[in-house]
Amino acid sequence: MGMRVVFTGGSGKAGRHVIPELLKKGHQVLNLDLEPLKQPDVYTLKTDLTQPGQVFNALCGQFKLLSPNPPGVPPTPDAVIHFAGMARNMLCTDDETFRINTLSAYNVIDAACKLGVKKIILASTGSVYGADFASGDIDYESFPIDEEIDVNPMDTYAISKMCVERIARGFARRFGVDIYCLRIGNVIEPHEYEGDLFHSYVNEPQKWKNHSWSYTDARDLGQICNLGLEKSGLGFQVFNAANDSITSKNPTMKFLKEQCPNTPFTREMGEFEAPMSNVKVKKVLGFKEEHHWENYFPVVVGK
Repeated sequence: MGMRVVFTGGSGKAGRHVIPELLKKGHQVLNLDLEPLKQPDVYTLKTDLTQPGQVFNALCGQFKLLSPNPPGVPPTPDAVIHFAGMARNMLCTDDETFRINTLSAYNVIDAACKLGVKKIILASTGSVYGADFASGDIDYESFPIDEEIDVNPMDTYAISKMCVERIARGFARRFGVDIYCLRIGNVIEPHEYEGDLFHSYVNEPQKWKNHSWSYTDARDLGQICNLGLEKSGLGFQVFNAANDSITSKNPTMKFLKEQCPNTPFTREMGEFEAPMSNVKVKKVLGFKEEHHWENYFPVVVGK
């Protein structure tokens, strides 16, 4: 049976592909965003998530514009998926990036928990591992990059996401709810596989240490969200939300030893395993990649 899901930031790069995956599973979705979503079955309610009153009202309201409305109080959403916020640095000033990301997440989590929502999924980022947006050439702590690694970022965007994870952990403990934080990799939309940027990922991999030579297909991210909705009772969790393979035609360990000679390995890695490990999300949630980059890349790059 489908769930009533409030999705924030559904009009953004990731959200506009995740929401159709939720609809395929029969979920009813309300999109909270400042911009409309071109999805006929989803209503977008314009909401400033940094305003707690607006967040509370949005989570208490109807999912569609109806006339007349059904009698009584609308039922509490079954789940909230929070993707809204500043998606990187330099979209606005640093103080605004931090304010918007932390305050909007706090307001969403606070309202959801106090209204009795039992499942919250949050968009965090692989940038918390510290190399992306770093000041200087910073090595990862170890390979593979998994959820046990200490997060120690230095840029405002990643610090804001690290703070969001800590907020989530506290609320999960206080209210006894499930809050799953997804450390999302470099999100790739379907059309981007044919573009110059993805060509560079594959053919000039030495340039892309900041992305950990990993990626997240936007549709597979939708699958991860669906699996998170289905799996309950885990409390607070952090999952790397990434696809299976390195974005390179070079075997993973050989390539990483050449690019990061001072970074240790904590285990043997698969021949073309992504440096940002998705072992946990596969083991715990049952994720199975559906959109491997080589199935869409226009040039055959034999391994």
